[in-house]
Amino acid sequence: MARTAMSPAASSGPAQKPKRSLDEVRESWVQEFRRVRAETEARAAHLSAEDQIVQSMADASPAKWHRAHVTWFFEQFLLVPHDQAYKIFDERFPFLFNSYYVAAGPRHARPQRGLITRPNGEDVTAYRAHVDAAVERLIRQVPSADAARVFAIVEIGLHHEQQHQELLVTDILHAFAQNPTDPNYDVNWQQPRATQGPRGYVEVPAGIHSIGHDGDGFCFDNELPFHDELIPHVRIARHLVTNAEWIEFVAAGGYGTPSLWLSDGWTMVQTEGWQAPGYWREKDGAWHSMTLAGLKPVDLALPVHHISYYEADAFARFAGKHLPSEAEWEVAARANVIADPFGIVWQWTRSAYLPYPGYRAVEGALGEYNGKFMVSQMVLRGSSLATPDGHARMSYRNFFYPPARWQFSGLRLAEFV
Repeated sequence: MARTAMSPAASSGPAQKPKRSLDEVRESWVQEFRRVRAETEARAAHLSAEDQIVQSMADASPAKWHRAHVTWFFEQFLLVPHDQAYKIFDERFPFLFNSYYVAAGPRHARPQRGLITRPNGEDVTAYRAHVDAAVERLIRQVPSADAARVFAIVEIGLHHEQQHQELLVTDILHAFAQNPTDPNYDVNWQQPRATQGPRGYVEVPAGIHSIGHDGDGFCFDNELPFHDELIPHVRIARHLVTNAEWIEFVAAGGYGTPSLWLSDGWTMVQTEGWQAPGYWREKDGAWHSMTLAGLKPVDLALPVHHISYYEADAFARFAGKHLPSEAEWEVAARANVIADPFGIVWQWTRSAYLPYPGYRAVEGALGEYNGKFMVSQMVLRGSSLATPDGHARMSYRNFFYPPARWQFSGLRLAEFV
């Protein structure tokens, strides 16, 4: 998942629901904390100790690091400031498992995370258990005057962990794709099917519409403020672009036609030798793709994924269409006129990742993690098959650099009328 800032001011989870006693609220947070933390371990359970160490590229991180980093987050931002009795598990860990928080202190270089074989996986498991016990104790014992602030940070930490749950899966898939034996993450895994029904294009409601987070439930600060956008007369595809449509692009020479590509995109095609989406390879005269269940024939009916922004833009040009803006996507999704906005692939938009009008980063270390990345990246909307349950929402803004394609990223098209 993209690097996304956490905004305590935007929190409105169980701690703020009316007509519940403080003890009931405490218990609800304990249960939610356990649920999310258990999902991380469930995803890591498919991996061997060796799997959890590997780092296949600078943009990815080892599974062991993901498990430790999200634990450090609770230690750094929740336990240390709010539990005077808490003892840091290991003085080495803040340096090893900090990510981008400059205000939180120095950190190990990201491209070298895979070189840290020790502390080992068992040490990380012990770290998680140590922090879990302390967090649950704090939730149950924090004074009522401090409870709202503590619960807000718990909520932020859980959403942050869900982001890393997605990254844990996409990062290990990238590593497995480098392995000539084509290992599987989960032999029983199956890609979700796209919704059947009418295809073609539908009108996006034109005019002035409000987008962004509307104050109902949790959000990250880059979804704020709720603001107006002018939506032109535009039609958006009901469906996601499929593998069959992409193969037509490949067969027509799409990867060899410079006029279809942005200049930087064409440079990537030439430099990286792109001839198809990420993880695709020809075998016995047919296209196959590396999946979470190993190498499989490309299913023509499924939505294409593992494509970069450059590829999405080139395909749209090939099709004589456009990518929707993130505002057009959100208005269409809220109007319920598109199929599969969530749960299959993140969808590239033509929108640069920029602050919404009036955006202000939150104070302190938590606020530095978002605004400083608002340049040179493009927005994706929706969610993917790797996104944890309960993490997606209409206003969610994912963002990656244009060449990135190790995520489950796809597209739908738009046309102007």
